[in-house]
Amino acid sequence: MGYRLAIVGATGNVGREFLKILDERAFPADEVVALASSRSTGKEISFGEDKVLKVRNLDDFDFAGIDIMLSSPGSKVAAVHSPRAGAAGAVVIDNTSQFRMDPDVPLVVPEVNADAIAGYRKRNIIANPNCSTIQMVVALKPLLDLAPIKRVVVATYQSTSGAGKAAMDELFNQTRGVYMNEPAETHRENFTKRIAFNVIPHIDLFMDDGSTKEEWKMAVETRKILGADIAVSASCVRVPTFVGHAEAINVEFAAPVSEDAARDALANAPGVAVVDHRADEGYVTPAECAGEDPVYVSRIRTDPTVKHGLNLWVVADNLRKGAALNAVQIAEVLAENHMRAAA
Repeated sequence: MGYRLAIVGATGNVGREFLKILDERAFPADEVVALASSRSTGKEISFGEDKVLKVRNLDDFDFAGIDIMLSSPGSKVAAVHSPRAGAAGAVVIDNTSQFRMDPDVPLVVPEVNADAIAGYRKRNIIANPNCSTIQMVVALKPLLDLAPIKRVVVATYQSTSGAGKAAMDELFNQTRGVYMNEPAETHRENFTKRIAFNVIPHIDLFMDDGSTKEEWKMAVETRKILGADIAVSASCVRVPTFVGHAEAINVEFAAPVSEDAARDALANAPGVAVVDHRADEGYVTPAECAGEDPVYVSRIRTDPTVKHGLNLWVVADNLRKGAALNAVQIAEVLAENHMRAAA
């Protein structure tokens, strides 16, 4: 017998990806309930090749009997319903930013700190990290095992799907509008500037020190997940792609780490695929990573400007490893090592 699952935010980009990946990986579920706001109640969504789920209203759903909840509805909604589900006995894997820095909530990337999952019992909530943080720490962990990391400087190139379906639609409509000679401000609702044929150095809210909250998340989440006091300087940029985040990462170590040692460590690390050839097409871009599970690492090279430095190019599908896949992997570890399905 399997588990009873609830999917919160089931009609969104990540919610649909939850359902797709659960089916692909044959997660042992006896029942899967799709939940969303009252606006979506009654809609039908696909679950695998031949299953269809009817969306139910999150607001009045009784979580009694639910074993695991995968949640991606937005932080304000999660603040209400994730604790409610946890109090009813469900273990919540929450994809929002609401609980990530709560000291009683583990922040987990299974390839990096799966042991932290055991801490879920304090609140019955496990937090899924920010999409850009996930792919970075998957690449950093095997390098941290080689030598202490002093500092990371990262510039992100984040796709519009990270801001939701409406943001993807905005890119599509603006791109079409450019070719139709529409005014530059046409279809601008989700971003602070035109996203088509442009890049925007602004993701999430600005903070008092001039950084954005997205940049702050990458710093504090990295330290919590890796359990190391690493200085992180992030510049997060939205780019006109639909799926796949890319990151240019500069790592400064406390001891020497050669290109070959780094390449070998990454090639043997779980969840990482190294594609690093110093030739045309010898690297991975967001266009190739869409729909793929690994975190791809390319352009591994020494940084000669610091004593012990390396540069990396890191790419991943932000809807899969950056969100839904990571949550399902947490659920798999949870089910295998910490829970038992109903008999």
